[in-house]
Amino acid sequence: MPGISYKSVALGSMAIGGIGAVSALLGAGSLIGIVASVLAALFALLTIAMYKYGYILMPFFTRGARIVQIHDSGYEVPPGEEAILKKVENSYYASVFLAVNIFESMTDKSPDEQVAYNEFFERAISGVKFVTKFSMMVYVKDLTKYRESLETKRAESQLRLARERDKPDPDVLKLDRFEREAAMWDAQLHRLTRGVKPMAVLCYVMTTGIGVTKESAVATAKSQASELRSVISNALNVEVKQLNGAEMMKCFEWEFMIPTSAAEMDGAAQV
Repeated sequence: MPGISYKSVALGSMAIGGIGAVSALLGAGSLIGIVASVLAALFALLTIAMYKYGYILMPFFTRGARIVQIHDSGYEVPPGEEAILKKVENSYYASVFLAVNIFESMTDKSPDEQVAYNEFFERAISGVKFVTKFSMMVYVKDLTKYRESLETKRAESQLRLARERDKPDPDVLKLDRFEREAAMWDAQLHRLTRGVKPMAVLCYVMTTGIGVTKESAVATAKSQASELRSVISNALNVEVKQLNGAEMMKCFEWEFMIPTSAAEMDGAAQV
């Protein structure tokens, strides 16, 4: 199975762009020169894009082509784009990331409810027999267009709640989650009217599996992720989903560097 890194693609684009630029100069004024100029410009743009956003763009090039993405640090992403792999001596390690969507704020709970919530979490996570990493990024939201965004999300959550209620056999767990989600947006809008600065939280979970082959390591990591998804969602009544492709790569990049501003954080959270 072939392997490729986004920096290799960038260097290849730079080389082709350079050839196009030389061809454009040699064939100035001719049809070949015009075509070469266009190609040089396109590959120059691709070079810049791959150097800056390669971790996002590479999945679009490799998806479905059975290509392994290889990173300078020795990590690789298999074609399924569902795990990060690295070989250490004679073993393979595979890491899987989960997004945790929290629909309640601790500030909206009473002291007793906060204690109970923490106890639920401790009781649930104590049953997990492997190492789990919880990461949380907190930042102050920019008020510009924030109210409009909250109103839109509240309307969407209320629509999901209404549709679930209208079903002949509604899912009780979904109803509870949708009600909590709608209540959360209501509470956030209410806090804005009181002049409270809006805080945003982005939470994700990482688990790593080990195996003698790449496939066994990925299978172990996915099995652990499935257990975590069930444990966390049931204990805390939150939405948990496994991340793939560009979303997974974002979390991997955040292990080294995080966004430096609220605007950058908002953009990253939408990937």
